[in-house]
Amino acid sequence: MTAIKEPSFRESVDLMFNRAAALMDLPPGLEEKIRVCNATYTVRFGVRLRGQIHTFTGYRSVHSEHMEPVKGGIRYAMAVNQDEVEALAALMTYKCALVEAPFGGSKGGLRIDPRKYEEHELEQITRRFAYELAKRDLINPSQNVPAPDMGTGEREMAWMADQYARMNTTDINARACVTGKPLNAGGISGRVEATGRGIQYALREFFRNPEDVKKAGMSGSLDGKRVIVQGLGNVGYHAAKFLSEEDGSLVVGIIERDGAIYNPEGIDVEAVHQWIVKHGGVNGYPDATHTAEGTAVLEEECDILIPAALEGVINLSNAERIKAPLIIEAANGPVTAGADEVLRKKGTVIIPDMYANAGGVTVSYFEWVKNLSHIRFGRMQRRQEEARHELIVKELERLDRYLGDAWSMSPDFKAKYLKGADELELVRSGLDDTMRIAYQAMSEVWHDRDDVDDLRTAAYIVSIDRVAKSYRAKGL
Repeated sequence: MTAIKEPSFRESVDLMFNRAAALMDLPPGLEEKIRVCNATYTVRFGVRLRGQIHTFTGYRSVHSEHMEPVKGGIRYAMAVNQDEVEALAALMTYKCALVEAPFGGSKGGLRIDPRKYEEHELEQITRRFAYELAKRDLINPSQNVPAPDMGTGEREMAWMADQYARMNTTDINARACVTGKPLNAGGISGRVEATGRGIQYALREFFRNPEDVKKAGMSGSLDGKRVIVQGLGNVGYHAAKFLSEEDGSLVVGIIERDGAIYNPEGIDVEAVHQWIVKHGGVNGYPDATHTAEGTAVLEEECDILIPAALEGVINLSNAERIKAPLIIEAANGPVTAGADEVLRKKGTVIIPDMYANAGGVTVSYFEWVKNLSHIRFGRMQRRQEEARHELIVKELERLDRYLGDAWSMSPDFKAKYLKGADELELVRSGLDDTMRIAYQAMSEVWHDRDDVDDLRTAAYIVSIDRVAKSYRAKGL
Protein backbone atom coordinates (compact mmCIF):
# COMPACT_ATOMS: atom_id res chain seq x y z
CA MET A 1 0.00 0.00 0.00
CA THR A 2 1.49 3.38 -1.00
CA ALA A 3 1.68 6.13 1.61
CA ILE A 4 -0.62 9.13 1.19
CA LYS A 5 1.38 12.07 -0.25
CA GLU A 6 0.39 15.09 1.78
CA PRO A 7 1.46 18.59 0.67
CA SER A 8 3.47 20.51 3.27
CA PHE A 9 2.01 23.62 4.88
CA ARG A 10 4.05 25.81 2.53
CA GLU A 11 2.86 23.78 -0.49
CA SER A 12 -0.74 24.01 0.74
CA VAL A 13 -0.59 27.81 0.87
CA ASP A 14 0.95 27.91 -2.63
CA LEU A 15 -1.66 25.49 -4.01
CA MET A 16 -4.51 27.56 -2.58
CA PHE A 17 -2.96 30.77 -3.91
CA ASN A 18 -2.54 29.21 -7.38
CA ARG A 19 -6.15 27.98 -7.40
CA ALA A 20 -7.42 31.52 -6.80
CA ALA A 21 -4.89 33.24 -9.09
CA ALA A 22 -5.92 30.94 -11.97
CA LEU A 23 -9.41 32.49 -11.77
CA MET A 24 -8.04 36.05 -11.97
CA ASP A 25 -6.78 38.11 -14.85
CA LEU A 26 -3.38 39.10 -13.46
CA PRO A 27 -0.27 39.75 -15.56
CA PRO A 28 2.10 36.77 -14.94
CA GLY A 29 4.83 39.02 -13.58
CA LEU A 30 2.52 40.65 -11.03
CA GLU A 31 1.12 37.27 -9.97
CA GLU A 32 4.66 36.02 -9.31
CA LYS A 33 5.55 39.23 -7.39
CA ILE A 34 2.55 38.74 -5.07
CA ARG A 35 3.22 35.01 -4.57
CA VAL A 36 6.92 35.04 -3.67
CA CYS A 37 8.36 35.84 -0.27
CA ASN A 38 10.47 39.04 -0.43
CA ALA A 39 13.08 38.16 2.21
CA THR A 40 13.82 35.84 5.09
CA TYR A 41 16.42 36.62 7.73
CA THR A 42 17.90 33.71 9.67
CA VAL A 43 19.72 34.51 12.89
CA ARG A 44 21.78 32.27 15.14
CA PHE A 45 22.72 33.83 18.45
CA GLY A 46 24.26 32.67 21.69
CA VAL A 47 23.02 33.23 25.25
CA ARG A 48 24.96 32.21 28.37
CA LEU A 49 22.62 30.08 30.51
CA ARG A 50 23.35 27.68 33.37
CA GLY A 51 27.09 28.16 33.03
CA GLN A 52 27.41 27.58 29.27
CA ILE A 53 26.58 29.20 25.94
CA HIS A 54 23.41 27.98 24.20
CA THR A 55 22.91 28.78 20.50
CA PHE A 56 19.39 29.50 19.22
CA THR A 57 18.06 29.75 15.66
CA GLY A 58 15.41 32.32 14.78
CA TYR A 59 13.69 33.63 11.65
CA ARG A 60 11.91 36.76 10.48
CA SER A 61 10.29 36.56 7.08
CA VAL A 62 8.86 39.46 5.07
CA HIS A 63 6.44 38.27 2.43
CA SER A 64 5.09 41.48 0.94
CA GLU A 65 5.84 45.19 1.36
CA HIS A 66 2.98 46.46 -0.79
CA MET A 67 2.11 48.30 2.45
CA GLU A 68 4.39 49.12 5.35
CA PRO A 69 4.94 48.38 8.14
CA VAL A 70 4.71 44.64 7.67
CA LYS A 71 2.89 42.75 10.43
CA GLY A 72 2.98 39.25 11.87
CA GLY A 73 3.47 37.18 14.99
CA ILE A 74 6.55 35.54 16.46
CA ARG A 75 6.15 31.94 17.59
CA TYR A 76 8.29 29.90 19.96
CA ALA A 77 8.22 26.21 19.02
CA MET A 78 10.66 23.40 18.24
CA ALA A 79 8.97 22.84 14.85
CA VAL A 80 9.77 26.37 13.62
CA ASN A 81 11.55 26.34 10.24
CA GLN A 82 12.01 28.63 7.26
CA ASP A 83 9.27 27.06 5.12
CA GLU A 84 6.68 27.35 7.89
CA VAL A 85 7.61 30.96 8.67
CA GLU A 86 7.42 31.95 4.97
CA ALA A 87 4.03 30.25 4.56
CA LEU A 88 2.69 32.05 7.63
CA ALA A 89 4.09 35.38 6.35
CA ALA A 90 2.21 34.85 3.07
CA LEU A 91 -1.01 34.16 4.98
CA MET A 92 -0.46 37.40 6.92
CA THR A 93 -0.24 39.38 3.65
CA TYR A 94 -3.58 38.00 2.46
CA LYS A 95 -5.18 38.25 5.93
CA CYS A 96 -4.27 41.94 6.33
CA ALA A 97 -5.55 42.70 2.82
CA LEU A 98 -8.83 40.87 3.48
CA VAL A 99 -9.63 42.78 6.70
CA GLU A 100 -8.23 46.05 5.31
CA ALA A 101 -5.48 46.44 7.91
CA PRO A 102 -2.82 48.68 6.29
CA PHE A 103 0.07 46.22 6.62
CA GLY A 104 2.18 43.90 4.53
CA GLY A 105 2.73 40.33 5.70
CA SER A 106 5.54 39.09 7.92
CA LYS A 107 6.16 36.27 10.41
CA GLY A 108 8.84 35.22 12.84
CA GLY A 109 9.84 32.21 14.85
CA LEU A 110 12.40 30.97 17.33
CA ARG A 111 13.27 27.28 17.52
CA ILE A 112 12.84 26.73 21.24
CA ASP A 113 10.63 24.86 23.70
CA PRO A 114 9.71 27.69 26.11
CA ARG A 115 8.56 25.19 28.77
CA LYS A 116 12.16 24.10 29.31
CA TYR A 117 13.36 27.49 30.56
CA GLU A 118 12.87 29.60 33.67
CA GLU A 119 11.24 33.01 33.23
CA HIS A 120 14.50 34.96 33.67
CA GLU A 121 16.18 32.71 31.07
CA LEU A 122 13.35 33.25 28.59
CA GLU A 123 13.70 37.00 29.13
CA GLN A 124 17.42 36.85 28.30
CA ILE A 125 16.74 34.78 25.16
CA THR A 126 13.84 37.02 24.04
CA ARG A 127 15.78 40.24 24.57
CA ARG A 128 18.75 38.91 22.58
CA PHE A 129 16.44 37.75 19.76
CA ALA A 130 14.73 41.18 19.77
CA TYR A 131 18.15 42.89 19.66
CA GLU A 132 19.21 40.82 16.62
CA LEU A 133 15.98 41.69 14.79
CA ALA A 134 15.76 45.35 15.83
CA LYS A 135 19.29 46.22 14.71
CA ARG A 136 18.24 45.14 11.19
CA ASP A 137 14.91 47.06 11.38
CA LEU A 138 13.02 43.76 11.59
CA ILE A 139 11.38 45.25 14.67
CA ASN A 140 10.44 48.86 13.99
CA PRO A 141 7.13 50.79 14.37
CA SER A 142 7.29 52.04 10.78
CA GLN A 143 8.78 48.95 9.11
CA ASN A 144 8.10 45.67 10.91
CA VAL A 145 5.72 45.14 13.84
CA PRO A 146 5.67 41.70 15.50
CA ALA A 147 2.90 40.31 17.74
CA PRO A 148 2.35 37.19 19.89
CA ASP A 149 1.83 33.78 18.32
CA MET A 150 2.07 30.18 19.48
CA GLY A 151 4.33 29.95 22.54
CA THR A 152 4.52 33.73 23.10
CA GLY A 153 2.24 36.26 24.79
CA GLU A 154 2.03 39.64 26.48
CA ARG A 155 5.13 38.99 28.58
CA GLU A 156 7.43 38.35 25.59
CA MET A 157 6.00 41.37 23.73
CA ALA A 158 6.73 43.62 26.74
CA TRP A 159 10.34 42.40 26.80
CA MET A 160 10.70 43.02 23.05
CA ALA A 161 9.16 46.50 23.26
CA ASP A 162 11.45 47.42 26.15
CA GLN A 163 14.51 46.09 24.31
CA TYR A 164 13.63 48.18 21.23
CA ALA A 165 13.10 51.28 23.43
CA ARG A 166 16.51 50.77 25.07
CA MET A 167 18.12 50.70 21.62
CA ASN A 168 16.11 53.68 20.30
CA THR A 169 15.93 56.08 23.22
CA THR A 170 14.70 59.06 21.18
CA ASP A 171 11.95 57.23 19.23
CA ILE A 172 8.71 58.71 20.56
CA ASN A 173 6.74 55.89 18.87
CA ALA A 174 8.86 53.09 20.35
CA ARG A 175 5.83 51.43 21.99
CA ALA A 176 4.32 50.83 18.54
CA CYS A 177 7.22 48.51 17.60
CA VAL A 178 5.24 45.42 18.71
CA THR A 179 1.60 44.72 19.53
CA GLY A 180 -0.05 42.33 21.98
CA LYS A 181 1.64 44.06 24.94
CA PRO A 182 0.19 44.14 28.48
CA LEU A 183 -2.10 47.11 29.20
CA ASN A 184 0.43 48.81 31.45
CA ALA A 185 3.09 48.59 28.74
CA GLY A 186 1.03 50.27 26.02
CA GLY A 187 -1.34 47.41 25.16
CA ILE A 188 -5.02 47.69 24.37
CA SER A 189 -8.12 46.33 26.08
CA GLY A 190 -9.45 43.23 24.33
CA ARG A 191 -6.21 42.13 22.64
CA VAL A 192 -5.85 38.84 24.57
CA GLU A 193 -9.39 37.75 23.67
CA ALA A 194 -9.23 39.22 20.14
CA THR A 195 -8.69 36.13 17.98
CA GLY A 196 -11.27 34.08 19.90
CA ARG A 197 -13.71 37.00 19.82
CA GLY A 198 -13.11 37.25 16.05
CA ILE A 199 -14.09 33.56 15.68
CA GLN A 200 -17.37 34.34 17.46
CA TYR A 201 -18.06 37.38 15.27
CA ALA A 202 -17.19 35.40 12.11
CA LEU A 203 -19.69 32.66 13.04
CA ARG A 204 -22.35 35.23 13.92
CA GLU A 205 -21.93 36.83 10.50
CA PHE A 206 -22.08 33.42 8.78
CA PHE A 207 -25.37 32.64 10.56
CA ARG A 208 -26.78 36.04 9.55
CA ASN A 209 -26.74 34.73 5.96
CA PRO A 210 -29.42 32.00 5.66
CA GLU A 211 -28.26 31.16 2.13
CA ASP A 212 -24.74 30.38 3.40
CA VAL A 213 -26.08 28.39 6.36
CA LYS A 214 -28.18 26.37 3.91
CA LYS A 215 -25.06 25.58 1.84
CA ALA A 216 -23.66 23.85 4.93
CA GLY A 217 -26.88 21.83 5.23
CA MET A 218 -27.80 23.66 8.41
CA SER A 219 -30.51 26.02 9.61
CA GLY A 220 -31.27 28.40 12.47
CA SER A 221 -28.76 30.30 14.58
CA LEU A 222 -25.74 29.53 16.78
CA ASP A 223 -28.11 28.70 19.65
CA GLY A 224 -27.96 24.97 20.41
CA LYS A 225 -25.28 24.18 17.80
CA ARG A 226 -22.87 21.42 18.93
CA VAL A 227 -19.23 22.51 18.86
CA ILE A 228 -15.95 20.56 19.04
CA VAL A 229 -12.79 22.58 19.75
CA GLN A 230 -9.30 21.28 19.04
CA GLY A 231 -6.85 23.13 21.27
CA LEU A 232 -7.95 25.06 24.37
CA GLY A 233 -5.14 27.59 24.23
CA ASN A 234 -5.82 31.33 24.15
CA VAL A 235 -7.82 31.24 20.88
CA GLY A 236 -9.76 28.01 21.40
CA TYR A 237 -10.58 28.88 25.01
CA HIS A 238 -11.99 32.33 24.25
CA ALA A 239 -13.91 31.17 21.16
CA ALA A 240 -15.49 28.23 23.03
CA LYS A 241 -16.23 30.36 26.12
CA PHE A 242 -17.93 33.17 24.17
CA LEU A 243 -19.95 30.80 21.95
CA SER A 244 -21.23 28.78 24.92
CA GLU A 245 -21.84 31.69 27.32
CA GLU A 246 -23.15 34.34 24.91
CA ASP A 247 -24.60 32.49 21.90
CA GLY A 248 -26.09 29.37 23.49
CA SER A 249 -23.84 26.92 21.60
CA LEU A 250 -23.10 23.54 23.18
CA VAL A 251 -19.40 22.63 23.44
CA VAL A 252 -19.48 18.81 23.32
CA GLY A 253 -15.80 18.00 22.70
CA ILE A 254 -12.41 19.49 23.64
CA ILE A 255 -9.16 18.07 22.22
CA GLU A 256 -5.86 18.75 23.97
CA ARG A 257 -2.26 17.46 23.96
CA ASP A 258 -3.04 14.61 26.36
CA GLY A 259 -6.18 13.36 24.60
CA ALA A 260 -9.73 14.63 24.41
CA ILE A 261 -12.91 14.87 26.47
CA TYR A 262 -16.40 14.41 25.09
CA ASN A 263 -19.86 14.91 26.56
CA PRO A 264 -22.94 15.12 24.28
CA GLU A 265 -24.77 17.00 27.06
CA GLY A 266 -22.22 19.83 26.95
CA ILE A 267 -18.96 20.77 28.69
CA ASP A 268 -18.29 23.72 31.01
CA VAL A 269 -15.47 25.48 29.13
CA GLU A 270 -14.35 27.62 32.08
CA ALA A 271 -14.18 24.56 34.38
CA VAL A 272 -12.03 22.68 31.82
CA HIS A 273 -9.78 25.72 31.41
CA GLN A 274 -9.21 25.87 35.17
CA TRP A 275 -8.56 22.10 35.22
CA ILE A 276 -5.90 22.45 32.47
CA VAL A 277 -4.22 25.33 34.35
CA LYS A 278 -4.04 23.17 37.48
CA HIS A 279 -3.28 19.73 35.97
CA GLY A 280 -1.59 20.54 32.64
CA GLY A 281 -4.14 18.64 30.52
CA VAL A 282 -7.69 17.33 30.27
CA ASN A 283 -6.94 13.83 31.60
CA GLY A 284 -8.94 13.15 34.75
CA TYR A 285 -11.53 15.90 34.15
CA PRO A 286 -14.59 14.45 35.93
CA ASP A 287 -17.62 15.60 33.89
CA ALA A 288 -16.79 14.09 30.48
CA THR A 289 -15.44 10.93 28.85
CA HIS A 290 -11.67 11.00 28.28
CA THR A 291 -10.15 9.52 25.11
CA ALA A 292 -6.37 9.08 24.90
CA GLU A 293 -6.47 9.26 21.07
CA GLY A 294 -7.58 12.89 20.94
CA THR A 295 -7.65 13.35 17.17
CA ALA A 296 -10.40 10.69 16.92
CA VAL A 297 -12.79 13.24 18.48
CA LEU A 298 -12.32 15.44 15.37
CA GLU A 299 -14.46 12.78 13.65
CA GLU A 300 -17.34 12.86 16.16
CA GLU A 301 -20.80 14.17 15.26
CA CYS A 302 -21.09 17.94 15.70
CA ASP A 303 -22.34 21.05 13.87
CA ILE A 304 -19.22 23.22 14.08
CA LEU A 305 -15.61 22.04 14.27
CA ILE A 306 -13.03 24.58 15.47
CA PRO A 307 -9.41 23.48 14.92
CA ALA A 308 -7.56 26.05 17.06
CA ALA A 309 -4.05 24.65 17.54
CA LEU A 310 -1.65 23.34 14.88
CA GLU A 311 -1.52 23.26 11.10
CA GLY A 312 -2.39 20.10 9.21
CA VAL A 313 -4.59 18.37 11.82
CA ILE A 314 -7.26 17.73 9.20
CA ASN A 315 -5.49 15.95 6.36
CA LEU A 316 -5.89 13.19 3.77
CA SER A 317 -5.75 10.52 6.47
CA ASN A 318 -8.92 11.71 8.25
CA ALA A 319 -10.77 14.16 5.94
CA GLU A 320 -13.27 11.54 4.69
CA ARG A 321 -14.38 10.80 8.27
CA ILE A 322 -14.95 14.41 9.36
CA LYS A 323 -18.69 14.73 10.00
CA ALA A 324 -18.97 18.44 10.87
CA PRO A 325 -20.86 20.32 8.11
CA LEU A 326 -19.07 23.58 9.12
CA ILE A 327 -15.38 24.01 9.94
CA ILE A 328 -13.97 27.35 11.08
CA GLU A 329 -10.17 27.54 10.99
CA ALA A 330 -9.13 29.24 14.24
CA ALA A 331 -5.52 28.06 13.74
CA ASN A 332 -3.33 28.81 10.71
CA GLY A 333 -3.53 26.06 8.09
CA PRO A 334 -5.32 23.34 10.10
CA VAL A 335 -6.80 21.87 6.90
CA THR A 336 -4.27 20.73 4.28
CA ALA A 337 -4.83 21.45 0.59
CA GLY A 338 -5.60 17.75 -0.03
CA ALA A 339 -8.12 17.58 2.80
CA ASP A 340 -9.66 20.85 1.64
CA GLU A 341 -10.45 19.25 -1.73
CA VAL A 342 -11.96 16.13 -0.10
CA LEU A 343 -14.13 18.24 2.23
CA ARG A 344 -15.33 20.55 -0.55
CA LYS A 345 -16.48 17.55 -2.59
CA LYS A 346 -18.42 16.34 0.47
CA GLY A 347 -20.17 19.72 0.71
CA THR A 348 -18.44 20.79 3.95
CA VAL A 349 -18.28 24.57 4.32
CA ILE A 350 -14.91 25.86 5.57
CA ILE A 351 -14.56 29.40 6.94
CA PRO A 352 -10.88 29.93 6.08
CA ASP A 353 -8.07 30.85 8.46
CA MET A 354 -7.08 34.05 6.70
CA TYR A 355 -10.52 35.46 7.59
CA ALA A 356 -11.53 33.47 10.67
CA ASN A 357 -8.50 34.19 12.85
CA ALA A 358 -7.95 37.78 11.68
CA GLY A 359 -9.28 39.14 14.99
CA GLY A 360 -5.74 39.17 16.37
CA VAL A 361 -4.22 41.32 13.64
CA THR A 362 -7.28 43.58 13.57
CA VAL A 363 -6.98 44.45 17.27
CA SER A 364 -3.19 44.63 16.86
CA TYR A 365 -3.88 47.32 14.25
CA PHE A 366 -6.01 49.21 16.80
CA GLU A 367 -3.18 48.89 19.37
CA TRP A 368 -0.60 50.20 16.87
CA VAL A 369 -2.86 53.20 16.10
CA LYS A 370 -3.33 53.80 19.85
CA ASN A 371 0.45 53.77 20.39
CA LEU A 372 1.05 56.20 17.51
CA SER A 373 -1.70 58.57 18.69
CA HIS A 374 -0.50 58.36 22.34
CA ILE A 375 -4.04 58.34 23.74
CA ARG A 376 -6.40 55.54 24.73
CA PHE A 377 -9.60 55.09 22.77
CA GLY A 378 -12.63 56.78 24.33
CA ARG A 379 -10.67 59.25 26.45
CA MET A 380 -11.81 62.31 24.50
CA GLN A 381 -15.43 61.46 23.74
CA ARG A 382 -16.75 59.09 26.41
CA ARG A 383 -18.05 61.68 28.92
CA GLN A 384 -19.37 63.91 26.14
CA GLU A 385 -21.40 60.90 24.90
CA GLU A 386 -22.74 60.38 28.42
CA ALA A 387 -23.71 64.06 28.72
CA ARG A 388 -25.67 63.95 25.43
CA HIS A 389 -27.39 60.71 26.49
CA GLU A 390 -28.32 62.31 29.81
CA LEU A 391 -30.30 65.02 27.99
CA ILE A 392 -32.47 62.34 26.38
CA VAL A 393 -32.86 60.41 29.68
CA LYS A 394 -33.99 63.61 31.47
CA GLU A 395 -36.64 64.20 28.82
CA LEU A 396 -37.81 60.58 29.16
CA GLU A 397 -37.95 60.95 32.97
CA ARG A 398 -40.11 64.09 32.54
CA LEU A 399 -42.41 62.09 30.23
CA ASP A 400 -42.40 59.27 32.79
CA ARG A 401 -43.64 61.63 35.53
CA TYR A 402 -46.22 63.17 33.23
CA LEU A 403 -47.73 59.85 32.06
CA GLY A 404 -47.57 58.17 35.49
CA ASP A 405 -48.47 54.46 35.44
CA ALA A 406 -49.37 54.52 31.73
CA TRP A 407 -45.69 54.34 30.70
CA SER A 408 -42.33 53.92 32.37
CA MET A 409 -38.73 53.25 31.39
CA SER A 410 -37.33 49.73 31.74
CA PRO A 411 -35.52 49.40 35.11
CA ASP A 412 -31.95 49.17 33.73
CA PHE A 413 -32.43 51.33 30.63
CA LYS A 414 -31.05 54.49 32.24
CA ALA A 415 -27.81 52.90 33.47
CA LYS A 416 -27.17 51.13 30.15
CA TYR A 417 -27.98 54.13 27.97
CA LEU A 418 -25.97 56.61 30.02
CA LYS A 419 -22.79 54.57 29.92
CA GLY A 420 -20.39 55.92 27.30
CA ALA A 421 -18.26 53.44 25.34
CA ASP A 422 -14.93 52.60 26.97
CA GLU A 423 -11.87 51.26 25.16
CA LEU A 424 -12.95 47.61 25.35
CA GLU A 425 -16.39 48.35 23.88
CA LEU A 426 -14.84 50.42 21.08
CA VAL A 427 -12.33 47.66 20.29
CA ARG A 428 -15.10 45.03 20.16
CA SER A 429 -17.22 47.32 18.00
CA GLY A 430 -14.33 47.87 15.57
CA LEU A 431 -13.58 44.15 15.44
CA ASP A 432 -17.23 43.24 14.84
CA ASP A 433 -17.47 45.79 12.02
CA THR A 434 -14.23 44.50 10.46
CA MET A 435 -15.35 40.84 10.56
CA ARG A 436 -18.75 41.68 9.07
CA ILE A 437 -17.37 43.72 6.17
CA ALA A 438 -14.63 41.20 5.35
CA TYR A 439 -17.16 38.34 5.38
CA GLN A 440 -19.47 40.26 3.04
CA ALA A 441 -16.59 40.85 0.59
CA MET A 442 -15.80 37.09 0.56
CA SER A 443 -19.44 36.02 0.43
CA GLU A 444 -20.14 38.30 -2.52
CA VAL A 445 -17.43 36.61 -4.61
CA TRP A 446 -18.63 33.16 -3.44
CA HIS A 447 -22.19 33.85 -4.59
CA ASP A 448 -21.61 36.01 -7.67
CA ARG A 449 -19.02 33.87 -9.47
CA ASP A 450 -19.92 30.48 -10.91
CA ASP A 451 -16.25 29.41 -10.92
CA VAL A 452 -15.86 29.95 -7.15
CA ASP A 453 -17.39 27.21 -5.03
CA ASP A 454 -15.85 27.86 -1.61
CA LEU A 455 -15.08 30.69 0.82
CA ARG A 456 -11.31 30.08 0.84
CA THR A 457 -10.95 30.72 -2.90
CA ALA A 458 -13.23 33.75 -2.52
CA ALA A 459 -11.05 35.10 0.31
CA TYR A 460 -7.86 34.65 -1.74
CA ILE A 461 -9.43 36.41 -4.74
CA VAL A 462 -10.46 39.42 -2.61
CA SER A 463 -7.02 39.59 -0.96
CA ILE A 464 -4.91 39.09 -4.08
CA ASP A 465 -6.95 41.72 -5.91
CA ARG A 466 -6.32 44.26 -3.13
CA VAL A 467 -2.58 43.50 -3.01
CA ALA A 468 -2.40 43.79 -6.82
CA LYS A 469 -4.09 47.21 -6.69
CA SER A 470 -1.56 48.37 -4.06
CA TYR A 471 1.37 47.28 -6.23
CA ARG A 472 -0.16 48.96 -9.29
CA ALA A 473 -0.58 52.18 -7.28
CA LYS A 474 3.15 51.99 -6.49
CA GLY A 475 3.86 51.88 -10.23
CA LEU A 476 4.57 48.14 -10.60
